[in-house]
Amino acid sequence: MASEAVAAELAKARSASDKAPIYESIISNTKNLSSSSAISADLKIILTSLFDDSLGIVATRGLLHSFVETLRALDDHESWKDVGLHALSLLASQQSTSFLEQAAQFRDLVATAYEAEEDFLAAAQCLAEIPLDSSQRKVTDTDRARVWVRIARNYLEEDDTTAAETYVNKLKNIMHVVSDRERPADARDLDLHFRLSQARILDSKRDFLAAAARYLDISLIPAIAEEERLHTLAMAVKCAILAPAGPLRSRTLGRLCKDERSAGLAEYGILENIYLDRLLSQDEVDKFAQGLQPHQLATTADGSTVLARAVVEHNLLGASRLYANIGVDALGALLGLDPDKAEETTARMIEQGRLVGRIDQIERIIWFERGEASGEKGSGRAEMVVGKEMRQWDVNIQSVAEEVENATNALQKEFPTFVANNLHV
Repeated sequence: MASEAVAAELAKARSASDKAPIYESIISNTKNLSSSSAISADLKIILTSLFDDSLGIVATRGLLHSFVETLRALDDHESWKDVGLHALSLLASQQSTSFLEQAAQFRDLVATAYEAEEDFLAAAQCLAEIPLDSSQRKVTDTDRARVWVRIARNYLEEDDTTAAETYVNKLKNIMHVVSDRERPADARDLDLHFRLSQARILDSKRDFLAAAARYLDISLIPAIAEEERLHTLAMAVKCAILAPAGPLRSRTLGRLCKDERSAGLAEYGILENIYLDRLLSQDEVDKFAQGLQPHQLATTADGSTVLARAVVEHNLLGASRLYANIGVDALGALLGLDPDKAEETTARMIEQGRLVGRIDQIERIIWFERGEASGEKGSGRAEMVVGKEMRQWDVNIQSVAEEVENATNALQKEFPTFVANNLHV
């Protein structure tokens, strides 16, 4: 039931020969005709009456444009959702493609209302129904990017990285041509949100090394506020620490550790220790874990957490810097693992080219090779230990022989008679 003032105006509109101007007046004066508690109901009745009177496509488009502006001016998310959903229902019943632009405007308002309520899934689904490829509506690449970025961000808020990645992949094809000459700041914001979405998807998929690189690049963009730049830098540090130990991670850690801004981060202590290949204590690991996201603490297929695996691999790499060789049992005690698990972890890192060494399974000894691993699969296998020891033995023998020769020459020079009488060749 409409309020009295609105009902009276609608009655005038229905009886008039030229209805459009009266409807325009009613829509623009709705705030004055209705009370704040009844305005949503009045707007829905006005909209229903407008379609019932069949004013024609051109007139209806103009009135819907005014209606959207009036609804937006209310700045009331509940009204946006209530009236917007009613409008979309009426537009769907028209079974016409003549009001695609108006439907898109209503969906934008409804999605904004859902976002305010933190119903991100509903917001994403609402935005996904905006027509972006219809010949009845002109849509620029910037408009498409704006919608797809919002959809991706909403899915990411729901931790639905699969759906978010679908829209980020669409964005990859158009971001290089997105520009807004009238509002260049909007284009920069779209590019920033696109990059952030990529980083968050890589982070959620546990591709931590690639995510760290993305976050670090974003943290260097001067247009971002300093607080946001430091936040993304901290995310880069966290992802780099969680990445699989090896030469690729070492290079990323080096970039982060040398960034003068990193010294002010809470994670700098553990970052420095990892970069310098120091063994990590459980206390600093527990402290670091407090700042991680739930997906960064998720359990992996082998029953350990992402963080626990990263720490074990780092400490194994640190141990390879301290020892030429170590028993499997002793390594397990050092890493806090059972011996079989320690041997399995070592074998995997050697096979993946993240550690150079060799496992003597008969003697249950792990031999570490000095030098940096290449990171290429299969490149971590060290040469046979026997061959290495024989080469070292040859070097030692050669050194001793050279010393004997030097001593003989010195004696011959100083005491030639003695050497002549006592030297036996």
